[in-house]
Amino acid sequence: MSLLHACRGARDTADRGGGPVDLHDHALQTAHSLRRSHPADKELQVAGLVHVLGHLLHPGDDAGHARHAASAVRPLLGARVARLVELHVPAAEAAVFMDGPDAESALTLRQADDAARVVGLDAGVMEDWRPVLELVSYQAAGA
Repeated sequence: MSLLHACRGARDTADRGGGPVDLHDHALQTAHSLRRSHPADKELQVAGLVHVLGHLLHPGDDAGHARHAASAVRPLLGARVARLVELHVPAAEAAVFMDGPDAESALTLRQADDAARVVGLDAGVMEDWRPVLELVSYQAAGA
């Protein structure tokens, strides 16, 4: 949660400004969109929430942000969340990986990622996601 809160005011890359919303709002919008479109898939929703962390952990490494985020969340949130986070970048070129595990969900995450850049959109608050993060973490620990 502290890493997610630290995304407030942070952008994708220092050189581009990172788009119209900060990483905090982008994460909330992505997760909110996935909650509406896939209400039963908590892991997908959480992947949408945490997919931005690579930008925060390794500023300026746009090409590696998905890999860094996946590595960071894998121990706590499990293999599927990490896989979705890592695949959200290549999901833009869907034909390359559509036969892989979770390819369809990764593509859904990518589409939500691309759409989640709306200035002023009310997507809730980060603290609302604590129970979902705890649930996914609990399930990942039991897997």
